[in-house]
Amino acid sequence: MYKNIDLFEARKDGYHVYRIPGIIVTKNNVIVASTEARNNRGGDWDPIDVFIRRSFDQGDTFQERQLIVDHKKYGEGPAGNFVLIPNMRTGRVIALYCYKYSRVFTMFSDDDCGTFSEPVEITDTFNQFHQDYDWKVCATGPGHGIQLENGRMIVPVWLSDGSGSEFGKGNLGHRPSIVTSIHSDDNGMTWNRGDIVCRHNDKIEQQTLINPSETIAVQLSDSSVMFNIRSESEINRRLIAISPDGATNWKIKGFDNSLLEPVCMASILKSNQKKIDGPQEIIFINPDTLENDMRPEGNNFFLHDRKRLTAKCSQDNGETWPISKIIEPGPAGYSDLAQLASGEFLCLYECEIIDRICDDKYIRLTKFDSEWLQS
Repeated sequence: MYKNIDLFEARKDGYHVYRIPGIIVTKNNVIVASTEARNNRGGDWDPIDVFIRRSFDQGDTFQERQLIVDHKKYGEGPAGNFVLIPNMRTGRVIALYCYKYSRVFTMFSDDDCGTFSEPVEITDTFNQFHQDYDWKVCATGPGHGIQLENGRMIVPVWLSDGSGSEFGKGNLGHRPSIVTSIHSDDNGMTWNRGDIVCRHNDKIEQQTLINPSETIAVQLSDSSVMFNIRSESEINRRLIAISPDGATNWKIKGFDNSLLEPVCMASILKSNQKKIDGPQEIIFINPDTLENDMRPEGNNFFLHDRKRLTAKCSQDNGETWPISKIIEPGPAGYSDLAQLASGEFLCLYECEIIDRICDDKYIRLTKFDSEWLQS
């Protein structure tokens, strides 16, 4: 384990709180860490901008922050759910984000996220889902998207009809919800919708699926794509779905008994270090707890604490997770994962709290390798 670095701090630089971390490593081994900078009380519907910080020395130091998405470009309201996808063939980095959970944009960078092209709206891709689901709220990611071995880019998506309750007067709800995906076969220039993966109230293993939403993706050794899905189901486990191409013919594998679901975004990554005797390692990170000691009295929205951020390692394509190591024992929530060319893993995550859950004090970076994880 290496020294932690706090990249963003709440109540600093003109923002109330920083949330929703994202991290990638570009083809040139440049680290790009992103966050949502939130004002007012820091809620999902408050004014939100997107910032990044970059490192050119494998995470030892970071440049000053850069404003990447300014919500005032579009009006008032949130700009977020920022997703980065590094193209490891060309070096170009693709970015996607949402505005007010109803419009989606994409842009690209050819200089390791130093500058970006002008945003192009791709909401028409999402409008294709209306034939199957009358969504009012849409969201990409968050966290990083993936590029498959054949070049296809995949971004998990969740949609809601907006009828459920949500904090803030006059805002559409993020519940009930469904999970699906979008994909690009031309290096992020155009995007197409995928099949619906799962829906609220689906019956799975004699369980009722409740509000599937933020989803993380990884390509397995047989080239299929695994979605690892957050939900609010009573079983409190992560839901797993598999597709041969990351877009169609989804099969629900079931709830993974080894992966607790405290109702929180998680992160996943397949190691870039190839092995002779088996599949590459897959790392999964989330708050590994079902306790509820931190929940404010009378607040039932968060079913469990967000703490004890834990890395788990699978050496058999996610079938089992025998290796487990705590990264942050105290309050910690959303996270994202990337990996340097050297093999070292980078985890960017929310941690510590000021007044309440989701009022995170820091966006923190930690770096670790397989030896530490297995020690």
